[in-house]
Amino acid sequence: MRYLSQRYTMPYKECMALLTDIGTEELGHFEMIATIVHQLTRNMTMEELKASGFDAYYVDHTLGLWPQAASGTPFSAAMFQSVGDPITDLTEDMAAEEKARTTYDNILRLSVDSPDVTDAIRFLRAREVVHFQRFGEANREDCSKSEHTESHHG
Repeated sequence: MRYLSQRYTMPYKECMALLTDIGTEELGHFEMIATIVHQLTRNMTMEELKASGFDAYYVDHTLGLWPQAASGTPFSAAMFQSVGDPITDLTEDMAAEEKARTTYDNILRLSVDSPDVTDAIRFLRAREVVHFQRFGEANREDCSKSEHTESHHG
């Protein structure tokens, strides 16, 4: 949602296209994570729910998928930024990709014992690295455009 929102105020068509492409891909990532969570939880017994700590989630949502952080903080639009300044937004995007990479690293560190899960998480982690690089390239190009640099920073 962050990237798809930011694309409207991006003054350069190449950056707008990048935000559209990565934003669309990220929707696919959400689908992958939702599928993993659904597959891991759909057949849990009440004993497994309690033992795993998933019981508090179950009380509020049964086994319905409801986006939230591991801490229990629900997703909201407050979690992403869109300020309309290309350099600020692209820098924010780079940070978001690094935070996602760290999250995937932490999931892998927990030694999940399902190759189906770890393979998918490794794939998602690799894509976050690519996104970080692409946003960095776009930000460097944007910073080098003299009309933008002069009007905003100088």
